[in-house]
Amino acid sequence: MDASSARQVSFDDELLILVDEADNVTGYESKLNAHSGDGLLHRAFSIFLFAPSGKVLLHQRSVQKPLWPSYWTNSCCSHPRKGESYTAAAHRRLKEELGVEADLEYLYQFQYAAAFGEQGSERELCAVFIGRLDGEHHIEANPNEIAACQWIACGELDDWVRDAPEEFTPWFLQEWSRLRTDKLANVLRLVS
Repeated sequence: MDASSARQVSFDDELLILVDEADNVTGYESKLNAHSGDGLLHRAFSIFLFAPSGKVLLHQRSVQKPLWPSYWTNSCCSHPRKGESYTAAAHRRLKEELGVEADLEYLYQFQYAAAFGEQGSERELCAVFIGRLDGEHHIEANPNEIAACQWIACGELDDWVRDAPEEFTPWFLQEWSRLRTDKLANVLRLVS
């Protein structure tokens, strides 16, 4: 599927959920405005999908993305929209971006902020989920969101992150570090 025939699933005017540091809703703002300047703190989520082989699915962000285009990141990431829970948004986005469904396990939540030059910033309270696909089967990546996907062994990914951290999104680097340390038991249970 090329970008001209792919369904648009992300919109500058979609309303994101603004929150305080305790995840209490403080209002709503368009995606465009929530990412402008230093950014406004809003809900987000990241998903890591694993195969029984232990490999993890990564994706390279579309060149069309205003923030971190062409950077590598976790399997799927986005934002809940106004009126949507983290879990509902995560399942919606798996279908929209990758064309897959998976049971998801919530692991933890963290806050981060990162600027992408003058283009804007992420300032997110991010829920991290893991899930398992039965195998390294075909992914139907939406080219408006994803330039490429790859399954990679965790050890190989550790080496890549060590040797070229500048190729990854800032949220991915934080999440991957935590998955490989204090959340490793959750991942090992998932793939065993």
